[in-house]
Amino acid sequence: MSVRHALLGLLSEGPTYGHQLRQEFEERTGDVWPLNVGQVYTTLQRLERDGLVESDDGASEGPQRAFRITAAGRDELERWLHTPPDLSAPPRDELVIKVLVAISLPGVDVRRLLQVHRRRVVELMQQWTRLKEDEGELDLAFALVVDAELFRLDSVVRWLDAAEGRLKRASVSEVGTDRSSGPRLRRRLVVR
Repeated sequence: MSVRHALLGLLSEGPTYGHQLRQEFEERTGDVWPLNVGQVYTTLQRLERDGLVESDDGASEGPQRAFRITAAGRDELERWLHTPPDLSAPPRDELVIKVLVAISLPGVDVRRLLQVHRRRVVELMQQWTRLKEDEGELDLAFALVVDAELFRLDSVVRWLDAAEGRLKRASVSEVGTDRSSGPRLRRRLVVR
């Protein structure tokens, strides 16, 4: 998540103080991602150093300074909004890494491990679904976060199902027996 660019977006609506930016950021993101006020001021200082925002001249450091976006900041915000994120390489997903490590460890029941994680993800999906049941009471930002989280968790369950199916089809000799070369069916993913 780019706090830097989110703050630029908020500042594009007019001059604002750091504490107000923190509060506005949290409200706009459905109160899901709390920000430390120190992080806000550190980010504002970097944005000011980079010429993307400016603050009141002669004002003291801290909460009494109002910040505003510059023309360069507006250009940066526009580029960020219209540049798709780089999804060409898989992210470092802890669950995927855990499963990949587990398949090469002796004595680890990987199918049991998958079941444990599947149960937890389904529990989380049920919690988010309960929040969605009161959708009429949700503000738009939080409703979008709930939808995003449900889609993300659904994809995790689908991946766990696919991993379990792949493990069932793989023979013991294909997975985790040769530590010198790793799993025998190794291929590099090349995205162009």
